Amino acid sequence: MLEVTTLRWALTIAVILGLLALDLGLAAARPHEVKFREAAISSILYIAVAIGFGLVFAAQVGWEFGAEYFAGYIVEKSLSIDNLFVFVIIMTTFAVPAKYQQKVLIFGIALALVMRAIFIALGAALLSLFSFMFLIFGLVLIFTAVQLYRHRDVDPDVQDNVLVRVARRGLTVTEEYDGGRLFSRLDGRRAVTPLFIVLLAIGSTDLLFALDSIPAIFGITDEPYIVFTANAFALLGLRALYFLVKGLLDRLVYLSTGLAIILAFIGVKLVLHWGHGLDDRVPEVSTNVSLIVISVVLTVTTIASLVKVRRDPTARAHAGSLTAEEPNDSGRSR
Repeated sequence: MLEVTTLRWALTIAVILGLLALDLGLAAARPHEVKFREAAISSILYIAVAIGFGLVFAAQVGWEFGAEYFAGYIVEKSLSIDNLFVFVIIMTTFAVPAKYQQKVLIFGIALALVMRAIFIALGAALLSLFSFMFLIFGLVLIFTAVQLYRHRDVDPDVQDNVLVRVARRGLTVTEEYDGGRLFSRLDGRRAVTPLFIVLLAIGSTDLLFALDSIPAIFGITDEPYIVFTANAFALLGLRALYFLVKGLLDRLVYLSTGLAIILAFIGVKLVLHWGHGLDDRVPEVSTNVSLIVISVVLTVTTIASLVKVRRDPTARAHAGSLTAEEPNDSGRSR
């Protein structure tokens, strides 16, 4: 079991909050459209920080825990890329001006970090009290994988989001954006701007992704510290990564399929872990095997996607959905 001192927790949280505050401060101080060079430099820096943390962490506590961190980081990073698909759909659906997209992304990342911290604490408590939670988490991931694979060729309907529909019915919403403001006035009455609706859509999306990603990483490790740090470092680089790859996301046509395979694999791993606790004859999947499988699936998925797009330039990727109906012959959901 990993022993984490209060000081290590405090320093880690301080570093993560500091990086988040720096990112938020820079975006808020100078709203602008992020260009490729700026996004590339920021993405490289965040990935370097995550790798550097992992290497230092592994050197201090051992490479077994280090492997768990890197496997967890790769899983969360890959799931975060799928999250970016939905962010792109939301930004496009609500026609968010380019210079305000940074603000929306920072809010989404900060909210996702808070939600994941809450779910990590709940998940760790449940797993420590009830061993059958490994079985529950495993079955949830397997079900999610099946649904994601079934609906891999559709995108979620942002306009049908429950919070968005309730907000549109219960609140006065302006037709146009009012700078970067969330609230404005319409015919003398207080109203919310479309940016407020966008943030609601982003927040509810973060909640759904947290429900999937936390069980997934608990399939890699049951150490809360590793779960939190892997999630945090995967999320902190999302803002820059969004602007870096948003033009390339539609080329990853097999990403949803790859993520479905990874979630199913981790789900089976959790079920086997639960079974091993009941009977030693039930095999377990090691962290090293998990790291190899996840890396191979993502590599094959990326290469296959690029080959597919080269052969068929009209092919486009989709975020996938857990609730959408089966696509009809035209490729749209019925």
